[in-house]
Amino acid sequence: MKTEAYLFAGVAGFFLVAGACYTWLSDREPAGTAALVVSFLMASLVAFFCAVNHRRRGERPEDRKDGEIADRAGRLGFFPPRSYYPPLTGFGAALSALGIVFGLWLFIIGFGVLWGGVFGLAFQHVQRD
Repeated sequence: MKTEAYLFAGVAGFFLVAGACYTWLSDREPAGTAALVVSFLMASLVAFFCAVNHRRRGERPEDRKDGEIADRAGRLGFFPPRSYYPPLTGFGAALSALGIVFGLWLFIIGFGVLWGGVFGLAFQHVQRD
C-alpha cells in the first residue's frame, strides 16, 4: 500500500499545481477551478487511505520481493451475507437529488435518509466488546 499511497500523493500534487496554475491564468474561472480542487481532494483521500492502511497492516505479500502466492492464501476478510443499507443509501441519494430540483424540504429529508444509510453501512458489523 505504500507504493499506492505515493502514487496517489503524486497525482494529488499534480492536481494541486495544475489547479493553482489554472486559477491564476484563467482569472479564477469557477468551473475548472472547482473540478481541479475536487480532483485534488479525491486523490488526497485515496492517498490518505492507502497510507493509513499500510501503517495499520504493514506490508502485503505482493509488496515484498520474496513474496509467494501461498502467502496470500486464507481468509480475505468479512463479507456480509445481506444488508438493507445499500438500497436505503441509494434511495436517500435519489431523494437528495430530487430535493435539489423540487425544494429544500425534500433535500433535507433525502439527506437524513442518506445519512442513515451511510451510517448503517459504516457501523453495521462493528464488534462490540
